[in-house]
Amino acid sequence: MRWWWPRGLRPRLLVAFVLVTVLGAAAAAWSSAGTASTALVDSAQRRLSDALVSQIGAVTPRLTYPPDQDALDRLRSAAGPNTVVTYRDLRAEAGVEPASDALRAAVRSQNGLVTERVTVGSTPWLVIGTPVLRTAPDGTRTPSGIEVYSAHDLTEVEQQIDGLATNAAATAAVALPLAILLALLAARSVLRPVRELRDTARRLTDGDLDARAPPQGADELAQLTVSINEMAESVQTSMTAMQRMQTDARRFAADVSHELRTPLSTLTAVMEVLETAAGGMEPDARESAQLAITETHRLVRLVEDLMEVSRFDAGTAQLRIDQVDVAAAVADCLRARGWTEQVELAPAKGIVLGLDRRRLDVILANLVGNALRHGAPPVRVRIFLSGTQVLVAVTDHGPGLPKEVLPHVFDRFYKADAARTRTPGSGLGLAIALENARLHGGTLTAENVDGGARFVLRLPREGQ
Repeated sequence: MRWWWPRGLRPRLLVAFVLVTVLGAAAAAWSSAGTASTALVDSAQRRLSDALVSQIGAVTPRLTYPPDQDALDRLRSAAGPNTVVTYRDLRAEAGVEPASDALRAAVRSQNGLVTERVTVGSTPWLVIGTPVLRTAPDGTRTPSGIEVYSAHDLTEVEQQIDGLATNAAATAAVALPLAILLALLAARSVLRPVRELRDTARRLTDGDLDARAPPQGADELAQLTVSINEMAESVQTSMTAMQRMQTDARRFAADVSHELRTPLSTLTAVMEVLETAAGGMEPDARESAQLAITETHRLVRLVEDLMEVSRFDAGTAQLRIDQVDVAAAVADCLRARGWTEQVELAPAKGIVLGLDRRRLDVILANLVGNALRHGAPPVRVRIFLSGTQVLVAVTDHGPGLPKEVLPHVFDRFYKADAARTRTPGSGLGLAIALENARLHGGTLTAENVDGGARFVLRLPREGQ
């Protein structure tokens, strides 16, 4: 069985405070009622015993020994109702006789006053048993053989005890609303700093690194507030330094790529001349020339990608929107790169969107090129509608993307295999494709499906 316990801090504080208060009030009431009950019973017992002894003492000097029946009747009459007086075989009684054998044995063995509490039916009784002692001329007191047993109804005392218990319970009940009020006030004072810490943590999570919570007092919550403020200060310092480093790195990449444009243009022209003349070179020289041409083209591609990334980072990348037939754009991309025979195209005709045709071609070329380079045939491109989006899915049937690669597949310069540093791409293709998709208001996702990897470009239909 699972115990229910409130989840919120405020309900838990409230319930705990009320439980402690109620248990404390109940314990105090129970203890007070018990003490008062014992005092009432002891007082009644002492008062009745003293009265009985006094009544017997008033008659015993006039008794004759051995007593006759008449003497026992006088003694019984003096002791009051519900009394039994015995002397050997003689007996005088009136009313109930609740005395037990144990009480009688105790009176005889102790030769003194003995009491016991019994219940007859539903009525509580106090039974007092005492022997009648004879006093010799020399003052010696000896048992006369006369025994008196007197019963007294304790119903009134029990009613007083019940009244005390009722009053104690009522007092505990009155304390409950006060306990709830005090619990609410205590919870409010305790939870206020907690709420402020929660709001501060939420602001920090939302990116407001200037958020701080003022510490109040010198308790554990104040110490926790100071620790969180110090942590936020450290995070802010680190973030500021990291942002400055990123800004410097982006500026450096943008400046370097910009400065390389002019010499690379010259170098490209030289490579074109060299490529034309390579046919007449010796084999070794021709191989070196081809290597130089390939590396120059790779360097040009890298610089162009860096400049494109710099434009995204600077927020200067612009869309040139035209009405584009998506199926025709995909077919043109495949045809321009000679991929028509390697890729199965399943277009949904008639889907025309407002797109930047060049940037869409960049996205498609990266997705299909990666599928052909890293996957396995057949590579399929499927275009279809889904709700308010147009989806272009590129699927290959290769080994798929490793699980640890999926979260980083769109990261810049990410290499799934660190040992493969000389791959044909710049490591920026998928990052640029994602930025182009976002620039159109869409998304680009990667996943593994049965027997390969699938990249899905989602574009909104609002531009149609």
